[in-house]
Amino acid sequence: MDRRSFLTKAGLASGAVAASALATPAISQGKMELKMVTTWPKNFPGLGTGAQRVADRITAMTEGRITVKLYAAGELVPPFESFDAVSQGTADMYHGADYYWQGKHKGFNFFTAVPLGLTANELDGWVNHGGGQALWDELAGGFNVKPLMAGNTGVQMGGWFAKEIKSLEDLKGLKFRMPGLGGEVLRQLGASVVALPGGEIFPALQSGAIDGTEWVGPWNDMAFGFYKVVKYYYWPGFHEPGSGLACGVNKGVWEKLSDSDKEIFKAACLAENNYMLSEFFANNGAALDTLINEHGVQLREFPEEVFNAIGKTSDEVVRASVTDDIGKRILESYLKARKNIGGWTRISDSAYTNARDKVLGA
Repeated sequence: MDRRSFLTKAGLASGAVAASALATPAISQGKMELKMVTTWPKNFPGLGTGAQRVADRITAMTEGRITVKLYAAGELVPPFESFDAVSQGTADMYHGADYYWQGKHKGFNFFTAVPLGLTANELDGWVNHGGGQALWDELAGGFNVKPLMAGNTGVQMGGWFAKEIKSLEDLKGLKFRMPGLGGEVLRQLGASVVALPGGEIFPALQSGAIDGTEWVGPWNDMAFGFYKVVKYYYWPGFHEPGSGLACGVNKGVWEKLSDSDKEIFKAACLAENNYMLSEFFANNGAALDTLINEHGVQLREFPEEVFNAIGKTSDEVVRASVTDDIGKRILESYLKARKNIGGWTRISDSAYTNARDKVLGA
């Protein structure tokens, strides 16, 4: 081999080594190390621990061939930059709520929650059996991400307020934290709406930067200590009737996985989708009882006038939220699911729980 040929091949080899060192995921001796970023505070009950369970399941199910290391909000990237980090390859996976990415495309809202939208069971039905996953793949794929359902909080509460909400006038000028299309509904009704990551909500309430907030429900809300600052707690949560959480995988990483490993990722996420929902159901009732009876929280139902206005505005906001081809197809598919699956919910789950309450008492 002549000197020029040797140097050329050596240069190509060193370039390949450098490229492999920079590539994600990190691959060493047949093992793959993945970085998962999240929008949740470290070890936060339900949300943060749910993300950790996804990471741990994948690691365990592959017997350590694929190791997923979790970075909580702010540890590797700021919480609302998780999507960009995975899209661009700075991180390999994220766990979060896809409506945080509505600045990329309003269609992402539909895969978390939209006002007067699908419950947790209905969302599962749409994504798994009603064409939702294919539309989600198409939307997120345009940003170099493969999305998977990986958690659900169930129906959420309407939020915490410093003062009672007795009429629509009480919403005007209200400084309120609410992301997604629900925030747009309140904005159109006169509120001043902001989107804040979870870890920033309590300080904002405490300082008076905001007058109220929604987060999830009694279990998570009690953990954040909102009751220490504000006492009025409203239901129902029109904005998030069954909030789906996502595990987004960098498309390049996803395509490197074998077919069997892809199935492991799907199974790990599907397991968390069910486990997290059951966890919220198991904990919310007791937490609400504690909030009311030990912390003096005042549980209130939105007045009929207020909720009717919220409902009317919600439908308008949802239908007007998307205007391009993929957005219109997502909306059409979602509304079809809301009608068809929702029709069954009305005479099954809703009818049964209403009847049960009449017999046994609420």
